[in-house]
Amino acid sequence: MTNPQPILELTDVHTYYGNIHALKGISCAIQQGEIACLIGANGAGKSTTLMTIFGVEQASRGEIRFKGDPIHRLRPEQVAARGVSQAPEGRQIFPKMSCRENLEMGAFLRKDKDEIARDQEKVFELFPVLKDRMHQLGGTLSGGEQQMLAIGRALMSRPQLLLLDEPSLGLAPKLVEKIFETILEISKSGVTIFLVEQNAHMALTISNTGFVMETGRIVLTDKASALLENEQVKKAYLGE
Repeated sequence: MTNPQPILELTDVHTYYGNIHALKGISCAIQQGEIACLIGANGAGKSTTLMTIFGVEQASRGEIRFKGDPIHRLRPEQVAARGVSQAPEGRQIFPKMSCRENLEMGAFLRKDKDEIARDQEKVFELFPVLKDRMHQLGGTLSGGEQQMLAIGRALMSRPQLLLLDEPSLGLAPKLVEKIFETILEISKSGVTIFLVEQNAHMALTISNTGFVMETGRIVLTDKASALLENEQVKKAYLGE
């Protein structure tokens, strides 16, 4: 039996910020329907990896394929049109737009108004608090609510692949649990998820596959359950 083609494949990807060599030839593959997480220290290149996939940063070398097609020369809106969506680090919602308008911005490439309205209701089912805040300006929401809005906005494009960058950053423990429960719910709906997360224990607990990154390189790839038991990972990232 041959392995199915991965939904996302990075091959020897290099990315520079000016003279800084941020990604130094990373290769990884994510299978359809799984949750994969990327863990590592601050400054290891995790967010750069997601931004390079989404076209915010351009890979200077190597190849990124989504469903078999190269996407590493595309702009973010073209990557989004293919079925990839990102909830970026720091949320980056539109502070002067209402909650509803932020969600509508997530669907800006779509023309199917009735389906957009249905998807908005699905977001409200995932995050009921957003329905209560529908007419409130994004900038006046709490940190947790803004994170929910960022994820909801990303879902409004109906992605096949969702890139989540530090969804638990700065949130209270109870909210962190809620965010991770929701990530599992999104996964059950058939969306593939690539998760960058400082909370390595939580990320590995909900993921199928884990990648460990150090200074621009992926140094370890394994089943997430195996990485939870790996002594090196425990010592460096799990505080054990």
